Order: sequence, then structure tokens, then C-alpha cells
Amino acid sequence: MTSQKTAIVTGGLSGMGLATVKRLHRDGMTVVVGARRGGDPDAIKTLHADVGAAIEIAVLDVRDSDSVAGFVDRVIADHGSVDILVNTAGVYEEAAVIDHPDKIWDDHIDTNLTGTFKMIRAVMPGMVARKWGRIVNLASVAAHNGMPNNAAYCASKAGLLGLGRCVSLEGAPHGVTCVSISPTWVETEMLKRFVDMETAESGEPRAVIQAKYEASNPQGALVQPDEIADLIAFLTSDAGRAITMEDIQVNAGSLW
Repeated sequence: MTSQKTAIVTGGLSGMGLATVKRLHRDGMTVVVGARRGGDPDAIKTLHADVGAAIEIAVLDVRDSDSVAGFVDRVIADHGSVDILVNTAGVYEEAAVIDHPDKIWDDHIDTNLTGTFKMIRAVMPGMVARKWGRIVNLASVAAHNGMPNNAAYCASKAGLLGLGRCVSLEGAPHGVTCVSISPTWVETEMLKRFVDMETAESGEPRAVIQAKYEASNPQGALVQPDEIADLIAFLTSDAGRAITMEDIQVNAGSLW
């Protein structure tokens, strides 16, 4: 195996995914981003500007088996292997259980859980054959705790924990690890949209709404995307060899 490893980051156009792309690229890895907007010239231009390099990106719909297989096959054909897989692609939408729309449920399970499974299924044979691989799934404190109007999200993220345990056991004899990370609120574009919406709905100053989210954990400060990326960089390194079948809660002391 070459010294330069190849990493796939799904959903790497924003938030924790983008922070991970930047960090792994800075560490000298070949990083390939897969995203539904992977063919959008504006998205590509923005990604390159954010990273400061011409990061490779392609269209990927993790819900679709053919899309996943084609994407992974192209990465292997171009770079020889997939050594690291970081699954950050995900969706979030709230709905009460009563009268819960099928579409919201299906979108969450198909993207957050099944999409992660399909990506792992596609890359794992090569990792096992080469006796080295790192898989990181982005879960959430919602995998451990419930919240009203979040049945689909909580269920999809909780499913990642069970999936990861099975992958870890199958990969362990072959040098392949699988770990999940469960953050509390992280200051991403999605959270900023929540703050903006609540500001508009409540009429309160944005700083007040922002402070409410910051106060939601005992540290009184939101987790930053770079902090998650730094953890992923460690877990996907040689130093992370013995850390598998684990879910790491980055919760700042908070239950949500």
C-alpha cells in the first residue's frame, strides 16, 4: 500500500464534512468528496475555495446502490484503493409521530442509516483484502437520547450504533476499524439556519437565540466543526488502530 492514503468523505460540502475534508487534505491524504450536489459547478467552486485546493468531487447519492457502487469503483480505478471512509452525509427534519409523513421517515432512514450501510458495504472488501481500513460514521447524541418531534432522526442515528458494532467485529481480524462520533449541537450551517428561523419566529435578537444554544451544554460554548474533524483525523490514523466498536460522544457535558 502506498504511503498516501485515499479517503472518501460523503456529504463533504459543508459543516463537519467540510471541516473533515480540510483536515485530511492538510494531513496529506487524497480526499474525494461524494455529494448529491457533486456535479454543481457552483458547489465545486465553493469547495475548492473553502479548502484552498482542487479537491476531487463527484455526484453521489448514498441512497442508491448503483450510485454508490459506481462512485466507489471510480475512486478505486483512479487512486488504487479506498483506505478511509467518513460518512457525514445526512438529513434532518422534524415531525411528530402522530401523522408523521412517510417521506420524512424514509428520507432519514434511507440517507442517514441505509446510505451509510451501502457505503461501508462498497468499500469494506478492499479494506479487508489490504488488511487496513478506517470507517467513521457521524451519529449524534440523538442516537442515545430522545427528543420530541425527532423520531426519524433519533431512530436513524441509533441504528448507526448497531451497524457499527457489527462492522467492527467483522473488520477486526483484518485491520479494519469502525467508530461512530455522536456530537451535541455543533456550530454548522444547519444550526445557523435554526438560529435564523427561531430569530424570525420569536422576534428576539439573534444574539439571544444564539446564546440559548450556547447555554444548552454545561461548557456554555458550541462544539466547532474543526473539533470533530480533529477527532476524525486521529481515529483514521495508525494511532487509532485499537479504537473500534466505539461511539464517542462529543457532548460538552450535555445530554443533547
